[in-house]
Amino acid sequence: MAKAERSDVRAVQQKTKDTTMSENFLDRREIGKTGLTTGRIGIGSTFDASCEVIESAFDRGVNYLYWGTVRQPDFAKAIRNLTVQHRDELVLTIQSYSEDPGTIEAEVQEALASGGVENVDFLLLGNHAQQPHDGYYEVFEKMRDKGTVRFLSLSSHNRPMLPTLLEAHAKGETPIDLLMLRYNPVHRGAEKDVFPFVPETGGPFITTYTSTRWGHLVDAAKMPPGDEPVSGRDCYRYALSHPAVDMVTAGPANAEQMDQALAALEKGPLDADERERLERIGAHLYSQYAPQYPDQGDAGDVASGLAKGKED
Repeated sequence: MAKAERSDVRAVQQKTKDTTMSENFLDRREIGKTGLTTGRIGIGSTFDASCEVIESAFDRGVNYLYWGTVRQPDFAKAIRNLTVQHRDELVLTIQSYSEDPGTIEAEVQEALASGGVENVDFLLLGNHAQQPHDGYYEVFEKMRDKGTVRFLSLSSHNRPMLPTLLEAHAKGETPIDLLMLRYNPVHRGAEKDVFPFVPETGGPFITTYTSTRWGHLVDAAKMPPGDEPVSGRDCYRYALSHPAVDMVTAGPANAEQMDQALAALEKGPLDADERERLERIGAHLYSQYAPQYPDQGDAGDVASGLAKGKED
């Protein structure tokens, strides 16, 4: 598809924020109250998809690019190429894991220079187990006033903390407009710890990640006896089928994995039998294979033996 046609692709896709189930996932969502809109699949940089894969995904409607844990050179190249003509269509995010707010601005400036862009839409505070203290908000506001970043987001491996953050958002006590958390057929804790507290309107945008559970759900060697592995497509469909989930951030390593994620958009929601199968396989993996990064919300299940904990 020619680059000139890219805007036309997104122009025909409906923009909606609706918790009812649709026939597909081709709608576009507004991110909180930012005025920015995005498709239902975003791309993270960790697993080193090529520049060509990322640009092709943009041609197919993906506009959320998350330059996160590992800032791969090809991801930076794709950002540079796409921003030449399409900066206003992109939603760019840079993550910081810093535990010292005073170091964040320099970290972001270094990333901007590496990516060849002047600003990003979101600063994402990565892996926060507690609500950010005022020092983080002060740094964000300083960078926002300079035009370096526009909005604030947060990821967490502590699901039980997030309802408190959602309450703070409802009271106007936090500028966070996007929350990023784990959700897949293995890790379903958000269904009780987070999703019931997400307001239908006016709340932060919800994006999930780790859809394949670090590849475990698509690994034939890890399946229960007699079960075929789950397709990558259906892993993404699982998360997107929950009405509280606005977007899934994918981590493709190649074109095939990107295609699996995008195929979920056209296929649409899981039916009841598909969901039951994925959750049965997920329960098996939850009990037999430890996560790479545990969520504090799973500690009780690990203690009771329902979930496999990390080995010491």
